[in-house]
Amino acid sequence: MSTPKNDAPGKALICGSIAYDSIMVFGDRFRNHILPDQIHILNVSFFVPQMRREFGGCAGNIAYNLRLLGDEGVPMATAGKDFAPYAEWMARNGVPADHIKVIESEHTAQAFIITDLDDNQITAFHPGAMQHSHANRVTEAQGVAVGIVAPDGRDGMVQHAEQFAAAGIPFIFDPGQGLPMFGKEDLERFVSQATWVAVNEYEWQMLQQKTGWTVKDVVSQVDALIVTLGSQGSTIHTRDGAITIPCAAPTAVVDPTGCGDAYRAGILHGLLHRLDWETTGRIASLMGAIKIETRGPQNHRFTREQFEERLAASFGAATVKRAALG
Repeated sequence: MSTPKNDAPGKALICGSIAYDSIMVFGDRFRNHILPDQIHILNVSFFVPQMRREFGGCAGNIAYNLRLLGDEGVPMATAGKDFAPYAEWMARNGVPADHIKVIESEHTAQAFIITDLDDNQITAFHPGAMQHSHANRVTEAQGVAVGIVAPDGRDGMVQHAEQFAAAGIPFIFDPGQGLPMFGKEDLERFVSQATWVAVNEYEWQMLQQKTGWTVKDVVSQVDALIVTLGSQGSTIHTRDGAITIPCAAPTAVVDPTGCGDAYRAGILHGLLHRLDWETTGRIASLMGAIKIETRGPQNHRFTREQFEERLAASFGAATVKRAALG
């Protein structure tokens, strides 16, 4: 990555899901109620006295966070007949809905998430309209500088990666919770088409298991392999070596839902503005920390000045100087 330029950075096209998240908090730890030696006959019930419904989905979350950073993130997704409240939310927050296709025969994707006191999560997901994500085409969006293929309908992820590659648009492959849908040959094709790969620690282990690849194998094909490590920060692997990104300290740990998407928005910001990896990773780290301080994936807010203050407090004034905040 090179130094920032002052010209307009262009748009980030975010291919991924639009979903409603029903989030519940279990006031104990899953490990106290799941017997490892009885996992084959698992039958558990978690009492969750509080539940809230949030606007979520990877495309919506990433676009929301990019907007906070002053960038234009364009979500490309499919939603259902119940999309209207989400559309109103996007309009109020300056997130474009031009490339959200409504499938009238389906519900918008729904995630039901239970989080325990250790921030572990159990999720049940109904894909609904997301299964029609292949109805959108990357070429329908104009002025795209960089893209991301985030968790979405299987056919949509495959086709959007192919379309990014065919159009010569650099993109991040972010399989996320969709990774189990793909076998070795699928993953090999995705990585060969992508410019960057972003996974969390568990997903990286799964990717290794499915492909037999090492870090060296992946970075021989892409510009960077980004592995997030939760409270341990993240590591950005390039052909020049590994860059350790420390974790920005949150003021409180409230809700991890959407932290990975906030982090990826920080990565996209750095790519749009052609920042170095050290700066990009620190911006992404702080985005994750800010998100975890608030319930829901799209309820945190900050001004440019507030973000710069947090960035300086977390990583020093030099990082702020190198950052390109809109």
